[in-house]
Amino acid sequence: MTPFTDKLALVTGAGSGLGRALCLALGREGGIVVATDIDLHAASDTAAAVVAAGGRAHAEALDVTDAAAVSRAVDAVVKQHGRLDLLINNAGFAVAGEALDIELAHWRRIVEVNLMGVVHGTLAAYPLMARQRGGCIVNIASLAGLVGAPLMAPYATTKFAVVGLTLTLRAEAARHGVAVNAVCPGFIETRIFDAATVTSVTKKDLLGLIPFKFIPAEEAAARILQGVARNQAFIVFPFYARVLWWLYRLSPALMARIGSKAIADAEKLRVRPVAL
Repeated sequence: MTPFTDKLALVTGAGSGLGRALCLALGREGGIVVATDIDLHAASDTAAAVVAAGGRAHAEALDVTDAAAVSRAVDAVVKQHGRLDLLINNAGFAVAGEALDIELAHWRRIVEVNLMGVVHGTLAAYPLMARQRGGCIVNIASLAGLVGAPLMAPYATTKFAVVGLTLTLRAEAARHGVAVNAVCPGFIETRIFDAATVTSVTKKDLLGLIPFKFIPAEEAAARILQGVARNQAFIVFPFYARVLWWLYRLSPALMARIGSKAIADAEKLRVRPVAL
């Protein structure tokens, strides 16, 4: 038996990367997985992989920007299984580049997916979990939501908001027996940069500016489930992420200087003039 044995889990953004790794890890831990993604084919591949590994899963198409669709997905899970034990709000993408080059449409889209997608999932699942006096909402934020991220203003903005939502709801939800966790990892080996909108620098150059080793998605999923099982408010990893979080709280000025260097390095790689 594990903390996730026979637990009903709905995972958004399950078609690839961290979402897929979380589904596979939950399957190995004995959970019953509903893998959702805007790309049904990708979600179905994930569910099939869970089943092939001996787990239990099925797939559903889900656009997290559609509040009604998210509510229907949660209701369908409850109708079929009688409850929902775990919601992992994982769906998201990145917009990167200098804020001067990022258009309003980019801001609106990332807020709709990264923030409102979490809100939609929470509004659908939280009342149900409160009524059943148990459950867990896991919100995938980012280290960027704790310390900021130069050249990723829209992404960091949404992740700060997700952290704020998580901690506020966590305080309210505890009396209903509902846990709420904020996952704030460093860089993970996912396809988030493949699908990212990048301005002012190329994706290759942007990745080259990152000085840290990327964590395998499978390792990240294991760390997340470990933190969820312990009901940690913040699930922050790997070690460098915890160090940067500590430095930010100790000396914001020092972190600002580190950020300034990253911006200066990016400016040398700029592929178009500043949009003024």
